[in-house]
Amino acid sequence: MKTKVKTRQPGKRGTFGHYFKAHWQLYMMVAFPVIMLAVFSYAPMYGILLAFKNYRIVDGIWGSPWAAHFGMDNFIRFFNNYNFMESLRNTLVISLYTLVVNTPCAIILALSLNYVRKVKFKKFVQMVTYLPYFISTIVFVGILNAIFDTRVGAVGSFFYDKMGMNILGTPQLFSSVYVWSGVWQTVGYGSIIYIAALAGVDMEQHEAAIIDGATLLQRIRYVDLPAIMPTAVIMLILEIGRILNMGYEKILAMQNQNNLSVSEVIPTYAFKVSLVSSFPDYSYATAIGLFQSMVGLILILLSNKIAKKLTGDGFI
Repeated sequence: MKTKVKTRQPGKRGTFGHYFKAHWQLYMMVAFPVIMLAVFSYAPMYGILLAFKNYRIVDGIWGSPWAAHFGMDNFIRFFNNYNFMESLRNTLVISLYTLVVNTPCAIILALSLNYVRKVKFKKFVQMVTYLPYFISTIVFVGILNAIFDTRVGAVGSFFYDKMGMNILGTPQLFSSVYVWSGVWQTVGYGSIIYIAALAGVDMEQHEAAIIDGATLLQRIRYVDLPAIMPTAVIMLILEIGRILNMGYEKILAMQNQNNLSVSEVIPTYAFKVSLVSSFPDYSYATAIGLFQSMVGLILILLSNKIAKKLTGDGFI
């Protein structure tokens, strides 16, 4: 008795139902992240309409009237506000300062740990540098206030007694305190990806370089740095995209009346007009947030194009 066996013709793809039935486990694995992305990332995008409306709670988002000037009134108000240029300048200064300092420090730490021979010492340094990252922002700022306090702080009392300088109250020092304290908090965690990239470097290249008489610095320059350059480029592109979308929690906790002129950034300004103000303006704050996001998207696309032209690497 002969039985017919159905064979799929070459080049003919099965239906989605057949593929799903054969690989349903993979779809179940990816279902939860997709649902989370849809609920917490895409669904809230409906709120972007607030930026183009004069929002009234009783009318809801859709029922509120559209803003003047074809819905662009909130953006015009922000651009004409006296705080716009000051907050934009402060945001760019602090963000670029952070960008210039954080990435090289993370790479230097990763390279240094990569050449440590004693495993116990290497693990100890990694633990010490990773630990500050897991301290909450408010607790971390509290540690800074305790260190730089002019009366009892170990560093602050010294500078205040010897030089009459209040570090946390000096506007010119705010960006440096913010950035270098951020290095202390995040450099260990930020170096993880570079340590992983260095772990993939072929040891035969190092052996060949040693045979050719290359010094340690030459091995770093001609073997290690080219190996981690694609990773560094991608991380740099992502950081550039977050220039205006910097976190506001730490800056808000470090603000005082003395440094407000250099510490008021766009995220803290949006937070204050929406949640701290006696008369919250949610439409205005949404317009500010949308402006930040659009600038970040443009910067990501531009930096990716530049990276492709310079190194041939990009992620878009």
